[in-house]
Amino acid sequence: MRQELLSLPKTLADDVARNLVMVARLIDEEPEEAYAYSRIALRLASRVAAVREAAGFAAYANQKYSEALAEFRAARRMTGSAELWPVMADCERGMGRPERALAMAGEPEVRRLDKAGQVEMRLVAAGARRDMDQLDAAIVTLQSPELASNSVQPWTARLRYAYADALLAAGREDEAREWFAKAAESDKDGATDASDRLAELDGVEFVDALDDSEDTESTADTELGTAEAEAEADAETDADQAPDAEAESADADEAASPAESGEPRKDGSDQG
Repeated sequence: MRQELLSLPKTLADDVARNLVMVARLIDEEPEEAYAYSRIALRLASRVAAVREAAGFAAYANQKYSEALAEFRAARRMTGSAELWPVMADCERGMGRPERALAMAGEPEVRRLDKAGQVEMRLVAAGARRDMDQLDAAIVTLQSPELASNSVQPWTARLRYAYADALLAAGREDEAREWFAKAAESDKDGATDASDRLAELDGVEFVDALDDSEDTESTADTELGTAEAEAEADAETDADQAPDAEAESADADEAASPAESGEPRKDGSDQG
């Protein structure tokens, strides 16, 4: 990307780079803001392939599939690369054209993809089969050497998860449980919710810790309110008893103190 930006004047390249950085930072958590930054970069440098690609992913993250597909196609024309082929096919799915996505899965561009890209294309094709209510075909599509392999690759968890989900949709719950477990085992980065799906199948119910905290705070507030009320009641009682205490104190003053009567102190020493 930096190499592509060298074709621009330095000040313009810096401005475009800043916007692309913001797209990358925000696209997962704040996709709408990422999209806004991508539009600025696109306005500044629409002839840079990296900018068109970033704009495509920002649109894709906001489910603007037609716009995303147009940007991906533009980037592909500029670079001649096939690496965007799977996400382009997924845009076709998003636009309600799963049959087009399946057609793309059989085109020569797929053979130009690396292993990760081929697995991604398989996931898209299986999703298209499911879109068309072809569950058994989706399951068969996902059955591949990559799925059977015991080695863990960046795509392993997602591939196993998709297979488990397809099995569950087909009513094959025992097999689905097995593959959700395998997906969870290989998902070190939390890319899927395989652990939660596995727990659901096992009948485990989760309790929201935040709700427990709120309940605890509510109980503490109730107890604090009770304690304050009791303290106020005690204060009122002390106030009612104050006149009696003053009278007792006056009677005591009239009696001779131990010092005045020459009585010994409790510690044994004499007065005067």
